[in-house]
Amino acid sequence: MKRDYKQEIVYQIYPRSFKDSDGDGIGDLRGIIEKLDYLKHLGVTAVWLSPIYKSPLDDNGYDISDYCDILPEYGTLDDFKEMIAGMHQRGIKLIMDLVVNHTSDEHPWFVSARKDVNSPYRDYYFFRKGKKNRLPNNWTSFFGGSAWEYNPDTDDYYLHLFSRKQPDLNWENPNVRAEIKKILRFWLDLGVDGFRCDVINILSKREGLPDGKGILPILRGREHYLNGPKIHEYLTELKTEVFSGYDMFTVGEAVMITPEIALTYIEEGCDELNMVFQFDHMAADNYFVKWFLRRYKPKRLKAAMRKWQLGLAGRGWNSLYFENHDQPRSVNRFGSLRYRRESAKMLATYLCFQQGTPFIYQGQEIGMTNADFTDLSQYRDVETHNIYKLGRKLGFTHKRMMKKIKYMSRDNARTPMQWSGAENAGFTTGKPWIGINSNYPEINVEKDLGDPGSILNYYRKIFAIRKAHPVVIYGTYREYYPKSNAIAVYERRYQDESLLVVVNMTDKKASFKPPFDISEYELILNNYAVDCELLLPYQAKVYLGKAQS
Repeated sequence: MKRDYKQEIVYQIYPRSFKDSDGDGIGDLRGIIEKLDYLKHLGVTAVWLSPIYKSPLDDNGYDISDYCDILPEYGTLDDFKEMIAGMHQRGIKLIMDLVVNHTSDEHPWFVSARKDVNSPYRDYYFFRKGKKNRLPNNWTSFFGGSAWEYNPDTDDYYLHLFSRKQPDLNWENPNVRAEIKKILRFWLDLGVDGFRCDVINILSKREGLPDGKGILPILRGREHYLNGPKIHEYLTELKTEVFSGYDMFTVGEAVMITPEIALTYIEEGCDELNMVFQFDHMAADNYFVKWFLRRYKPKRLKAAMRKWQLGLAGRGWNSLYFENHDQPRSVNRFGSLRYRRESAKMLATYLCFQQGTPFIYQGQEIGMTNADFTDLSQYRDVETHNIYKLGRKLGFTHKRMMKKIKYMSRDNARTPMQWSGAENAGFTTGKPWIGINSNYPEINVEKDLGDPGSILNYYRKIFAIRKAHPVVIYGTYREYYPKSNAIAVYERRYQDESLLVVVNMTDKKASFKPPFDISEYELILNNYAVDCELLLPYQAKVYLGKAQS
């Protein structure tokens, strides 16, 4: 199934919440198999599957205890083989989640390492003695609090940049890298078509693990591991010794990265990775750390998207996303619940016609919304509970912390997929592992499939246009009216074709004057049934014509 990764349309599945086949309330591989025809009908060409490996599930599978087997709740390796065969039969590629910055503390390597200073796995991790009744350094974790956990068996501490049950691997050790390469080959030999590489730009830590600057309660010390000293050496080794031997592609989750730094990973000809996920546009409603909220402004979203469109132009390839398992629902953040259908379609239009590979998260195609939980006990996410404790410790009230959580918790994206208006949204016949959004009778796949004007069918139109017109994939990017806080307008050009995208990003009518003559252009997509001079709230239009000199 050799294809240019630039042509892919990727759909992310969070398996725990996608479809339960056996009534235990937990999504599984056989549930995914049941929905393969749906994915083909939607028009996606690849699936990114969040972790399905054996795990204690402290961080819902991003804490792995066995990299070469399936979590029994999700199924078996035979189920996996059937699933990937079914995907390939339908022309759909499979991208696995590669989580190799850390393991679970229940992985056999760590179980051995923490018990015995002479263990052969001891140097697979970072164990350090404290300094005069102090921690080895002042680093803080992504989830809040110290990045060090005391290990009583050997009277020292181990490093964990995430949960305390996710000890960081020491990539300096060549045996660690050899183990990772074995894992990669195992899955690639089973037919996997690539990897989404979790927090890939933090693998390399500065020698000596020096103290970090500042007083932040999260991410202190990041200057010593973000894009660390040997990261390119490690990724080049993986590319040369593993990736280059397979028809596959990679996308790396890159924390706090700029276009200039991204090009050191993805510039064509270098290709340590094919794409990166970046987070600049995810700060349109916060101060670069998602828990420090501010009012959303469309021009901030536009500026971040423009920065990456222009910053990588002609040299590297963009990934395009608004949602994933770590982000709240985009209609809550950048759209409107009042104009849910219109704003969801607008966001789809604005995103999917830019240059890059689109990544759509399960439920995004029907405009699913944030969770409607009212109590902290309803949340399952370890980050959410850690941040709540940290906020309360810092003096924030319960009410204020719950406001942050209701808006930004990762569980907003993890409520079960809403398949129908039947009990439990058609997700399970049992008790779901996490609460289902109460709006499922109104928002579900079955309803959208039967409605020609639905969000789902609008996504299908977008995907069809992408496949039919190379200008959407390979065209240059030029933005108009960049300072407007109401409308976004950009043009894509390729050979003699021109595509003009116009969207109103607000709930008010907006005036729009075409930046050039489009009298002979065809209006090929409109999220309203009417066309008038003023743009209606959250209206989106796409025009196609012959490029003008």
